[in-house]
Amino acid sequence: MTASAPISGAPLSDADHASLASAIRALSMDAVEQAKSGHPGMPMGMADAAVVLFSRFLRFDPSHPDWADRDRFILSAGHGSMLLYSLLHLTGYADMPIEELKKFRQLGSKTAGHPEYGAASGIETTTGPLGQGFGNAVGMAVAERHLNARFGDDLVDHRVWVIAGDGCLMEGISHEAASLAGHLGLGRMNVLWDDNRISIDGPTDLTLSDDVQARFASYGWHVVSCDGHDTEALAAAMAVAAADPRPSLIACRTTIGYGAPTKSGKASSHGAPLGAEEIAGTRAALNWPHAPFEIPDSVAEIGRAVGDRGATAYDIWTDRLAKSGKKDDFERALSGALPADLAEAITAHKKSLSEELPKLATRVSSQKAIEVIAPALPELLGGSADLSGSNNTKVGSMSILSKDDYSGRYLHYGVREHAMAAAMNGMALHGGVIPYGGTFLVFTDYCRPSIRLAALMGIRAIFVMTHDSIGLGEDGPTHQPVEHLAALRAIPNLAVFRPADAVETTEAWQLALQRVSGPSVLALTRQNVPTVRTVHEDSNLSARGGYVLAEAEGPRQATLIATGSEIEIALEAKAALDADGVPTAVVSMPSLELFAAQDPSYRKDVLGGGVRVVIEAGMRQCWDRLIGDQGVFIGMSGFGESGPYQDLYKHFRITAGDVAGAVKARL
Repeated sequence: MTASAPISGAPLSDADHASLASAIRALSMDAVEQAKSGHPGMPMGMADAAVVLFSRFLRFDPSHPDWADRDRFILSAGHGSMLLYSLLHLTGYADMPIEELKKFRQLGSKTAGHPEYGAASGIETTTGPLGQGFGNAVGMAVAERHLNARFGDDLVDHRVWVIAGDGCLMEGISHEAASLAGHLGLGRMNVLWDDNRISIDGPTDLTLSDDVQARFASYGWHVVSCDGHDTEALAAAMAVAAADPRPSLIACRTTIGYGAPTKSGKASSHGAPLGAEEIAGTRAALNWPHAPFEIPDSVAEIGRAVGDRGATAYDIWTDRLAKSGKKDDFERALSGALPADLAEAITAHKKSLSEELPKLATRVSSQKAIEVIAPALPELLGGSADLSGSNNTKVGSMSILSKDDYSGRYLHYGVREHAMAAAMNGMALHGGVIPYGGTFLVFTDYCRPSIRLAALMGIRAIFVMTHDSIGLGEDGPTHQPVEHLAALRAIPNLAVFRPADAVETTEAWQLALQRVSGPSVLALTRQNVPTVRTVHEDSNLSARGGYVLAEAEGPRQATLIATGSEIEIALEAKAALDADGVPTAVVSMPSLELFAAQDPSYRKDVLGGGVRVVIEAGMRQCWDRLIGDQGVFIGMSGFGESGPYQDLYKHFRITAGDVAGAVKARL
């Protein structure tokens, strides 16, 4: 029996199924009522499908919630979070006692309004922004097939099950992600579509007339439909889906708010408490006479028995792992730990750069760093949104990941930035893969929801964003990011790196790989920049966020703080100011976030006294805390223009002469 086969055990009797489904409906409406907010309709409508999935198909073991070869269950329709919390409680997850359900949506509880990764076992990802969970699931399915190709069926052989709503399938991200999943033939991904035909505003026919099933079929998916309240029809549809080599959409025709006497099938059951009278009527309709949050022992036993069904499969898998010759590599990969020899390879690469002093675009320097990292880090899985040659994300040691060869380590995402970023998050959540993906920095606008969620979840995903300023030149203001660095730096727990040269770019890669508690953005140039780190340091100077790159020749009168390509301008301005008797230091600031985390004495020593000037070809926001009242900002105050980048820097007065003039004027 392979790990992807349905779990063993006889199906629940009709009575036991009804009891468990009714328990989910009751817990959901009671928790929402007690919280005075929430979404009872979706859990009530999908309770039957969820019970069939958990009792007959989903491979999981609540006693070992982090089992590497478990099936992943993604509630993409995250507003229906009480469906998930109820299932976790009923099937025996130790950290989801009934007390947590009573604290639904309360400060400090594990039962947030929308599922939050890390809050409790069994919550595989943070969902709520519709379609994001769908995109995550594609990444998880990619990771499963990729790791299966590396480690074999004995260690990696599971499925990704998703519950998605009408809203998830309306959102554009699901269109991109579904198209990609079909192209890659991700047959381990099965989506249960809650086809209740209700949205917040009312019936979905207010806004929707496309044929969803035909659309998915056109993507190359297997599609099947069933009555979402008929247990045998549900089981048959899931069995057919699991057997098909294509990704599957199971259209479950359901009634939102199932059982509610006056609100079932209506938008009024979607996003508000049902009310005491409606809940009383629902209890009568479901033959559920029990008090709020009361689960009879007989029903609790049914739920725990469902949870226990995966224990044998877990034990068999554990035995296989113990006997496998790939055990050590597998466990290291899943742990997320970096190979011991990676740091040595990076240090040697830095040393060669400081000796050879190349003049390269930092996007090219990034590619050279990946060439060093990829052979030493088998977990690294890269890609680009149809900009591989521009982002410089593809290296020779990485073959293409495709439906014919999942062992490849480079994924062509196509022009699908939304799906790429969400899939990267799914890979990081799955484990065993360290994802990076590239596009232009201006298109972080398309990736931003997923970047924000990666930061919220605290997961390692590396976003390689090139063409980082007006320095990209002739493509003009539509492609020149001016506000994007400030906007990204505003996201909590996101590390934004804008390295100055090949050495700092390599250090940024090292820091992004080491940063297991959050995502990183590497903002990289199109234009060539000189190597400014001409003396090798084994230590990673960028790890402190900012450091003195060139000290003043005498007591400081000015400090020039710059990032990325503007470091070259700062050094040229320093030379001019030093020559005019104004001792000036240059501070390289590759990461404001890391610098802000340093102790105050270090920050004070680096910033020094005198006039402070920040030079960055972006907006001023986020720099004021360093500039102070007496400081100067040299950068952008509006959108860019189309033209050669040298002319643009002169036009927008971001030159060494402008910097030196500003210092002298302030002095």
